[in-house]
Amino acid sequence: MSVQERHQAIVELLLTHGRVTVAELSARAGVSEMTTRRDLELLERDGLLQRVHGGAVSTVSGSYEPPFAVRMHQRADLKARIGVAAAALVGANETVVLDAGTTALATARALRGRRQLTVCALSVPATTELADESGIRLIAAGGDVRPGEQCFVGPLAERIFDELRFDTFVISVGGVDSGTGLTDFNPDDVRVKRAAIAASRRRVVVADSTKLGRVTFARIGPVQLADVLVTDDGADTELVAALRDAGVQVVLA
Repeated sequence: MSVQERHQAIVELLLTHGRVTVAELSARAGVSEMTTRRDLELLERDGLLQRVHGGAVSTVSGSYEPPFAVRMHQRADLKARIGVAAAALVGANETVVLDAGTTALATARALRGRRQLTVCALSVPATTELADESGIRLIAAGGDVRPGEQCFVGPLAERIFDELRFDTFVISVGGVDSGTGLTDFNPDDVRVKRAAIAASRRRVVVADSTKLGRVTFARIGPVQLADVLVTDDGADTELVAALRDAGVQVVLA
């Protein structure tokens, strides 16, 4: 395992079990216990866990959305594939809104090196990712920055969509359900998403397969708001069929 793969595995195990041991992690990764302790030290420094005697415990409550820093380590390989597939849907000369969230950030990374694009970023990480791209005209939505998530929220973030119109909105969500629709965790985020949806001609939802069939706290709107859903090939076939029956084009990365 690479360092990134080890860190991702540690975070995933903690989210599932709440506690891990050094011996267990070393055996899984095929590395020494000293290497595992260094991994835990780095992850603790980032606030992703708390070291205890013989191992580590999770610092994340199972009742709430995991923090952005934790989600960066979750299913990173799948998100990268989804980001590449979503970026492939964006043509030259398009105007694009990039949502906040880790999968939208993966899309931002996949857009690097492109030319003749205008991109409006709804988060600090996506803005930073594209800030030095000479072929991309970058617009930062502005507004209040929500701590932890580093996304733009509030009236200033929403107001830009009164003035501008876009070809494509790449939307990051907490859940995609054929009945309830598109949902997310934070109502402030949802208000910005709704404003961007109203200002965009096409809506591309990016979500890994764990979010299909899931319903979270704040409703964005019906699933038909999505023209395209880009997810991974681990998606449940019945859930994919239900979304296609609802009129959503599903792309499996």
